[in-house]
Amino acid sequence: MSGLSKEELLLLAQNHYGIILVAVICIVLTCFLLKGARRVSSNKPHIPGRLGLPFLGETFSLMSATNSTKGCYEFVRLRRLWYGKWFKTRIFGQIHVFIPSTDGARTIFTNDFVNFNMGFVKSMADATGERSLFHVPHETHKRIRRLLSDPFSMNSLSKFLKNFDKMLCERLQKLEEAGKSFKLLHFSMKITFDAMCDMLISVTEDSLLRQIEKDCTDVSNAMLSFPMMIPGTRYYKGIKARQRLMETLREMIARRRTGKESSEDFLQSMLQRDSYPPDEKLNDSELMDNLVILLIAGQTTTSAAMMWSVKFLDDNKEAQDRLREEQISIARNKPEGASLTLEDLNRMPYGLKVMKETLRMSNVLLWYPRVALNDCTIEGFEIKKGWHVNVDATCIHYNPDLYKDPQQFNPSRFDEMQKPYSFIPFGSGPRTCLGINMARVTMLAFLHRLTSGYKWTVDDLDPSLEKKMHMPRLKSGCPITLEAINNSKLESSSVKDSAVPAMLEGHGSEKKYASEI
Repeated sequence: MSGLSKEELLLLAQNHYGIILVAVICIVLTCFLLKGARRVSSNKPHIPGRLGLPFLGETFSLMSATNSTKGCYEFVRLRRLWYGKWFKTRIFGQIHVFIPSTDGARTIFTNDFVNFNMGFVKSMADATGERSLFHVPHETHKRIRRLLSDPFSMNSLSKFLKNFDKMLCERLQKLEEAGKSFKLLHFSMKITFDAMCDMLISVTEDSLLRQIEKDCTDVSNAMLSFPMMIPGTRYYKGIKARQRLMETLREMIARRRTGKESSEDFLQSMLQRDSYPPDEKLNDSELMDNLVILLIAGQTTTSAAMMWSVKFLDDNKEAQDRLREEQISIARNKPEGASLTLEDLNRMPYGLKVMKETLRMSNVLLWYPRVALNDCTIEGFEIKKGWHVNVDATCIHYNPDLYKDPQQFNPSRFDEMQKPYSFIPFGSGPRTCLGINMARVTMLAFLHRLTSGYKWTVDDLDPSLEKKMHMPRLKSGCPITLEAINNSKLESSSVKDSAVPAMLEGHGSEKKYASEI
């Protein structure tokens, strides 16, 4: 270069003007960004993580984990090992920050609709419907939630319990008499779905039940998938299933309005409001979208928790024996053949602790997705408007600072009051799960009939998880074989009234919204 003349240097610069200009711009931008990064890092801590390529980010890594027998939370677990509790990533084109703490949970849950809103990935948003509780604005959400509360009132729960208890007794007895192994997950999914369908839309005919159940399963399976309408994919099947569900409900509503059908159920109670003012009724889109959500929630989350309760109790015989002792005592104080009542459920203090410990360990809702509506700060970390923030219930529930020996199934840990926002299987705040009391009724009734009437053997101990699921479920389905108990040969024990909690009230951070449930 030193031997080149001035004219040759000018000619070289002219021939490579574009390259030189780009290089200079890159150097200037790099210096500017580094200066800005240093300025930001000096004020607020940096959230570690890897965003990857635009749009794609780490989407393939998440889907790979979802398609493995370790489950989709393996994606989160690995990044915690690499980056620490706080980390960010990019999924389906959006930046996600996983929130690992009770303080972070409090900040988000108490600011729902103010600084945060629901933040589903596209496939989940498409599956749940734009007029469902998950997506509507605040005022509409309050109206829909209020109108949807009827199936979860004490009167409705009492009727539901009587029907569900009868179904439990008949089906468990039939399975025990058959003497064959059956998959508990399939059993729990079917019985909870049948009970919810009966309560909400009075569908009991088996072929229609199974078609609606299959469509709901396909919609649920599409919730964490690539949102591409390619025939044969989970997303395609889910969207088509949702369209069939909408048509089934639309036809059902039309028959009810013309008087061809009439039933005493939730759907009929909503249609009787047709002449009410707009703020006292649901339009057809709101009604159908939220019916599908209620059916899917009852089918998937509660049934998975029922399966995990049997798995955990089988692994912990001491807890199983203590629970059985309590439940047999309750059964002995009732007339033979009598149905369970809400008062019976309120006399199950240890049963309630078993249920809560099952929910803590199973985490059928792994995290709660939100999107930031404004720039904000959580525990000193800067969150930009449009970023997704996921309240990581699994991380909180397994935090050894909150729960001693968190990997150990120990219902007695709930003898003590839990720190606010440390137990969030139903979420918290204005979006607290609408079916919180329905889930409690269902699980406690199941635990009562199972442990007071039977012993069981788990026939497949494989801990692998089911692939392609957005919630953890055993790949085996937890197959069990039942053996009936002769209760007259077992000693009874009394349940101390002083230990009876208000099972159907809000606890901890849920209490504030118990009136909405």
